[in-house]
Amino acid sequence: KLGRKPLMLFGAIGLSVLYVIIATLLQTGASAGLLSIFVLLAIATYVTSLAPVTWVLISEIFPNRVRGLASSVAILALWGSYFILVFTFPILAETLGTYGPFWLYAVICLIGFIFVLRNVRETKGKTLEEMEEVFMPH
Repeated sequence: KLGRKPLMLFGAIGLSVLYVIIATLLQTGASAGLLSIFVLLAIATYVTSLAPVTWVLISEIFPNRVRGLASSVAILALWGSYFILVFTFPILAETLGTYGPFWLYAVICLIGFIFVLRNVRETKGKTLEEMEEVFMPH
């Protein structure tokens, strides 16, 4: 079984590549069938990597003494991000063309890949107390 960090890296780079493909297909007027395949691949990539791992990490990375409050704030930020994504997509598509948002999302996912690579620590197999030591060394 893979750890959290490899799954996040796979999801971020996988989505970046898939969004580039989707943007290119939209830009070149590819068939709806071909486009649908890559959209479904992007959905599958997200739901098997970034989506579940995000929720697991939220429950693990905060120290016990602030876990409840910190998790609540993180979940609020996560749902706020979802709202912004859904709200801005039609605006971006109208402004940048139907393919434009996917170029933007590809860049965002690439930045996310670099962020995870440099900053996220593996939590798989560690107790909550061990993770507190990793994230909050004394």
